[in-house]
Amino acid sequence: GFVVHTVSETLSRTNLGSLKRGDRVNLERALKLSDRLDGHIVTGHIDGVGRIEKKTREGTAVNFWFSVSQDMTGLIVEKGSIAVDGISLTVTSVTDTGFGVSIIPHTLTYTTLGFKSPGDLVNVETDIIGKYVVKLLGGYTKNSSSHIGLEFLAEHGFL
Repeated sequence: GFVVHTVSETLSRTNLGSLKRGDRVNLERALKLSDRLDGHIVTGHIDGVGRIEKKTREGTAVNFWFSVSQDMTGLIVEKGSIAVDGISLTVTSVTDTGFGVSIIPHTLTYTTLGFKSPGDLVNVETDIIGKYVVKLLGGYTKNSSSHIGLEFLAEHGFL
């Protein structure tokens, strides 16, 4: 076993505070910078909690639909990467209220998603590259005159 220390930031953004003794969690070793990158870039820094709204079977796959806050949906793109409970996944659809993913049998067997049901809370990490793009385009500083936006791009010959 091992002990985990949490801080208020972790408890306010994750479902860790609601876990009970015996609940399953996903643990994965971090990527070393010298390793081959063969997938999504996931940092392990949770943006917020989502809720499983629907779970349906399609052949051997299981499709999940998650609801998340609107501030997270702006950072999620179809066919982009997302981490749910630390599991790096590809987004299959996005709306203003949430996103969908399709899970293969291996992932269902070896992660917590195989044990989750509609109504369960999950930790969600949006794509780190998307966060930087939004920040650079002024998404977090809309009142600032120094952000990069359409006017800036046109003024400098990019549009």
